[in-house]
Amino acid sequence: MDKKDLLGAVNKKTGKNISENQIKKIAGGVNAGTLQNEAQIRQLIKQVSTMAKVPVSEETVKEIVNAVKRSGMNMNNLESLVKMMIKK
Repeated sequence: MDKKDLLGAVNKKTGKNISENQIKKIAGGVNAGTLQNEAQIRQLIKQVSTMAKVPVSEETVKEIVNAVKRSGMNMNNLESLVKMMIKK
């Protein structure tokens, strides 16, 4: 899935029109350490939720945080996290 397909899937799932520039702005603040720190993962989820104007329950936040921690996710496979969230 290329980035345009992924962005289209996110927009379709959320019913919102999120631009590539909005995604790049948030992604620009993400580094390898972000995905290793629970507080930073939670902050990232909050930023994306706010940008998309889609509320995320505490239960879903915990599921995402746990999935990131379990997977040892890094910047190279961040796309898989987005795909997982789209399925929810």
